[in-house]
Amino acid sequence: MKDITANTRLSDNPLGYAPVLGLIGKFAIPSIISMMVAAAYNITDQIFIGHKVGMLGNGATNVVFPVVTFTTAFAQLIGVGTAANFNINMGAKREKEAKYFIGTGITLMSIIGLFIFSIVFLLKRPILLLCGATENVLPLAMAYLGITVIGLPFQLFTTASSSLIRADGSPTYSMICNITGAILNVFLDWLFMFVFGWGIQGAAIATVIGQILSFSLCAIYYFKFKTFQITRGMLGIKWRYVIRIIKLGTSNFINHTIMMIVNIVLNNSLKIYGAMSIYGSDIPLAVSGVIAKLNSILSAVSIGLAQGCQPILGFNMGAKNYSRVKETYKKAVSIAIAVSVLAFILFQCFPRQITGIFGSGSDLYFQFAEKYLRIYMFMVCFFGVQPVTINYFTGTGNVKQGIILSLSRQGFFLIPLLLILPQFLGLTGVLYAGPIADLMACLLSFAMIALNFRKLDSQQGLAGK
Repeated sequence: MKDITANTRLSDNPLGYAPVLGLIGKFAIPSIISMMVAAAYNITDQIFIGHKVGMLGNGATNVVFPVVTFTTAFAQLIGVGTAANFNINMGAKREKEAKYFIGTGITLMSIIGLFIFSIVFLLKRPILLLCGATENVLPLAMAYLGITVIGLPFQLFTTASSSLIRADGSPTYSMICNITGAILNVFLDWLFMFVFGWGIQGAAIATVIGQILSFSLCAIYYFKFKTFQITRGMLGIKWRYVIRIIKLGTSNFINHTIMMIVNIVLNNSLKIYGAMSIYGSDIPLAVSGVIAKLNSILSAVSIGLAQGCQPILGFNMGAKNYSRVKETYKKAVSIAIAVSVLAFILFQCFPRQITGIFGSGSDLYFQFAEKYLRIYMFMVCFFGVQPVTINYFTGTGNVKQGIILSLSRQGFFLIPLLLILPQFLGLTGVLYAGPIADLMACLLSFAMIALNFRKLDSQQGLAGK
């Protein structure tokens, strides 16, 4: 039988032979911190706005959030797709191909960022109405988005570049790019809102300035890329590489796009059925914004963990070292479940204290917030399984499985549940849609990974003959 590990070791790349758990820590911890810091841009605004502007301010950031998710979807499409192709080609020792993937990815993130800015800038009001803005929330949301739209190209470039920088073996630098911008954002939030008294506009300006700083640090990195020097000849739109980037980034793109659609459907459901309840339409919308930010923290951990594993998965898949591919997934999903269980305990035991961090409100506001957090996040202990599994399929080149799984939790399960359950249970039906969808997505993830592992075992057996 061939000694695949020994052959991989000859490449002198630790991705092929270093202890898997140590590699996950090396790549995933900076990635998780980077993702959490990226989430901090919106969370910080939510906290400061909640305390300074109030409940309607929370509602305003909530209806703007789908725009942020939409931008992140394209960043994931380009960043993950480019990084996965880069690592697979480096693992297979096709350096020339890897160079053109990096150049094409950098060009794509620049062009698409400007395109998104143009669309959102021209269609701010209809976009916010589509996202569920009420009459009371709309003026604040217009003021906030009118400024943060400027930062969308910088956000996309930074988020996509983080994947490329990690794939180049610099996860710590990727983390620093995001942390630096976030720290500046927090300071400027305080300065502009509490010292200068600029209100929700001050929070928006702080966010954009922080995003520009993070973008600048990412752009500087490309002048000192470790694997090879990036030249002008590598840049540009090369359609053969664009198609392959889209192919491997599609599952992550679909996952975030569906998240955006769910956010829109959820906001509108809460507005409609909330108006039929004692809470009215503004309270559910504001609470949903708070829960979305809590959800973004968990997403940051699970997605950051998954993205941190991508270089390990991609390299070893390219090197046909299937045992390390399986080991990486098993350890990553175990970590994800452990973190999610901790979140479940916190959400069930301290719902009022947690939601209180994001500002004050009436007794009805906190009554609904506690109910929302306990019910909607009840199956949060399985939250990390699907993102880790999606990125596993992406990182190993299994596009079809990644797309199916990306559509499952949000598209196949959650959206239909959001439309059906409230017909019978009203506002409470909206809340129960979340945990049911989480459980179903988890079961599907494990079923698909079991089939994939059997396939890898078969390929490993054939390679040993």
